[in-house]
Amino acid sequence: MKLRFLGNEKHKKYLSEIGIEFKEFSHPEIYTCEDAEKYTSGIRGRHLKNLLIKDRGSKRFYLVILPADEKLDMGFLGATLLEKIKFANEDNLKELLGTKPGSVSPFGLINDIEHRVKVVIGKDIWDSDFLSFHPNINTETLELAGKDFQKYIESLGNELILI
Repeated sequence: MKLRFLGNEKHKKYLSEIGIEFKEFSHPEIYTCEDAEKYTSGIRGRHLKNLLIKDRGSKRFYLVILPADEKLDMGFLGATLLEKIKFANEDNLKELLGTKPGSVSPFGLINDIEHRVKVVIGKDIWDSDFLSFHPNINTETLELAGKDFQKYIESLGNELILI
């Protein structure tokens, strides 16, 4: 397995190299959306959760980005993707995104050099003014403009599915 970047600082460097500005916030470890509410109230970026999903044969993978307070409707998503889906496991997270449970974010896509993971995101989130994500470590949050998030995703070459 070849990763583009391993450390948190490398992700920030990549963002800077492609001309993306961000604000950085440090906080205690966050494992749940409920925890995030306690420590990220001052961040204006839309609060989101990120889930790695896969088809039943573990051949296709999807990074699903949805509002933090929204529950994933697996039936709806499966029907939308025309797949029988389930949650990816810890080995999938490590292999594809270079991360672990509790630290999943779109910044992990930088490690998906084979572009195996498709990004699934609602159009309303895609068009947001500001978004915030962990930079693959759950003790920090990066806030960036929506247009810069779009630029980041497009720079990677992963397929984008707007729903």
